Amino acid sequence: MNKYAKRPASIPSLLNNAEQLAGLSLRELAEMQAIATPPNLRRDKGWIGQLLEQALGASAGSKPEQDFPELGVELKTIPVDSRGKPLETTFVSVAPLTGISGLRWQDSNVRNKLSCVLWIPIIGERSLAPGNRMIGQPLLWQPSTEQEHLLRQDWEEIMELISLGQVQNISARHGQVLQLRPKAANSRALTEAIGDQGQAIMTLPRGFYLKTQFTAALLARHFML
Repeated sequence: MNKYAKRPASIPSLLNNAEQLAGLSLRELAEMQAIATPPNLRRDKGWIGQLLEQALGASAGSKPEQDFPELGVELKTIPVDSRGKPLETTFVSVAPLTGISGLRWQDSNVRNKLSCVLWIPIIGERSLAPGNRMIGQPLLWQPSTEQEHLLRQDWEEIMELISLGQVQNISARHGQVLQLRPKAANSRALTEAIGDQGQAIMTLPRGFYLKTQFTAALLARHFML
């Protein structure tokens, strides 16, 4: 029986449950839930996130809403090294590439997902087997006025480029804290987008990601690294 799977009734309850997981290895948590631990993440890239979602009773799954919609909280695992530095960018949400006329930051999925985040650091270098990585102390975070300004600025600039048919020219270098990158299982997974003449084109799906400089500063302020 997984004693963490019950859906939390409040944010303090969710945070307390997350704190109870700190110090466990991913293998220990997986065994508590009768889940097999993969030898590596090449074919199981989402395994860590799914493991923590199940352990904490997240309900959203792959739906475009927060993981705990009734609490207004998104769950994000973040792999860090032994010094607490993020090892990779953080996926936020899939980017809309069509039907975006009139879409505002206030109503965007990026803003919704990042309005309140429960960050759970996963400690362990990439060379370490998934089961040997450790669960760190959780952080409940809401963006400051300055952080939201930076996020909004990047989102609006990127969405304007998409609406102008420049999606294929947007690189990971665009944006101070937020970037747009291909988000697809393979090169055949194409979706419709706007071309530079306003025509429909087929391209890889894109996703919004938080840059590591942003998440590193966020963790450092909390944990006083």
